[in-house]
Amino acid sequence: MKNLALTAGSSRTKGNGENKVDESRSSSYVFVIMKNLNFIIILYLTTLMAHSLYGHIQENTAQDFLSFIDSLPVAPWKLPVVAVGLYGCMLLLLELQELGRMGMVLKAAALLLFGFCISYLTGFSYTGVILLIFADTMQYIRGSKWRFTLTAVVGAVYLLIDSNVFSVSYKVTPLSVYLEYYKKDAQSVLIGVRNVLDSLNFVVFLVYMVLLIRMQMGEKERILSLNEKLNEANEELRQANCRLEQYARESVEAAETRERNRLAMEIHDTLGHALTGIITGIEACTVLMDAAPEATKVQLKAIAEVARQGVTDVRRSIKALRPDVLEKMDLEKALTQMMDEMRSSTNVEIQYECRTGLRVFNEDEENVIYRVVQESITNAIRHGRADKIRVCLEREYNMLSIRVEDNGRGCSDIQKGFGLHHMEERLSMLQGSLRYFSENGFTVEAQIPIRWGAEEKENDQTVDCG
Repeated sequence: MKNLALTAGSSRTKGNGENKVDESRSSSYVFVIMKNLNFIIILYLTTLMAHSLYGHIQENTAQDFLSFIDSLPVAPWKLPVVAVGLYGCMLLLLELQELGRMGMVLKAAALLLFGFCISYLTGFSYTGVILLIFADTMQYIRGSKWRFTLTAVVGAVYLLIDSNVFSVSYKVTPLSVYLEYYKKDAQSVLIGVRNVLDSLNFVVFLVYMVLLIRMQMGEKERILSLNEKLNEANEELRQANCRLEQYARESVEAAETRERNRLAMEIHDTLGHALTGIITGIEACTVLMDAAPEATKVQLKAIAEVARQGVTDVRRSIKALRPDVLEKMDLEKALTQMMDEMRSSTNVEIQYECRTGLRVFNEDEENVIYRVVQESITNAIRHGRADKIRVCLEREYNMLSIRVEDNGRGCSDIQKGFGLHHMEERLSMLQGSLRYFSENGFTVEAQIPIRWGAEEKENDQTVDCG
């Protein structure tokens, strides 16, 4: 539906554009017709007047002609020549378009001057050139104030010429005096031709004005439509900016929450693991202190080492949130060292089996594997009071399985605490899963997809640390 609407909108835009081009082309053609028609009328009237003067001269009736007029007429040959010359100057001015507001005003003033002179030469008997000036003014003058002013001036000039007001101030010979030279029948024909040409010019002027008004109305509608689309686009952009800002705020808040949770998990895993070992070791020391002082000293040294390692891990977690031991050695050795330290500090029997290679994981995967094993052992000792723990890592197809089981007291009603919750969050980051249950102790099973794919059999190895 959206594509259909876009297609329809595009078709309407294309159709409007084509209509606009057609109307503009039509108005240009009509304006050319107006210019040619005015040229024909001016040439017709001035030739008629010149022919009348030549006739009076040849028939020796010039004296009678002069008795009917108040001023001497110009030389007959000058009438069409000067009129056509003035009209040619008008045509040149009409070709000027992009002149600026003041330039267009000066152009309109010059056109009015030339138009007045042509009307003067025809005895103020023709006002068609004023209509031509009016059409040009309506087409190119922009701005309602300037257009109204110039339209009023041109209209006033047209009315003054058409009502013969100027003939009172300027002594001119009207066309009717020149027509007296011809016979009555010829006069009727000549006047009829003049009226037809004058009416045709007025009709062409009206057609041009209709086309011009339609074109300008279409332009206004197009501008209004573009303004509406622009407003809609601005509103959509504003809404998009609001959504983007909201998304940015939510992203920042989510990132902060993830970072807080991650930091909380790291501190919990690090301190929880170290403190569990220390507490369990100290409890063992209280039992051995009287019976075996030397063994107690060895136990305290192991506890001190766990404490130092815990401090190092805390500092490292705060800096990079990655176990310090993973920075110094590979995952296999880090797991082995962590379990050795826990054995020595707690006297808990930890059996470790690794049935796959552990040197192909990325840092985030190593962090999760290490923390899952570490947290599972810590929970088994802290909450389960276990003295035997079995850790097994193996690969099943493209899935790494971690299983940690103990012989502790278990739990009939498992309540997911901080440690289990963080293990699930860590595993979910790698699209993994966590399962736990209490049966003859407590068992934790984690599944992690292997991103590096299936390894060769010979690359797998089994490690049994006892």
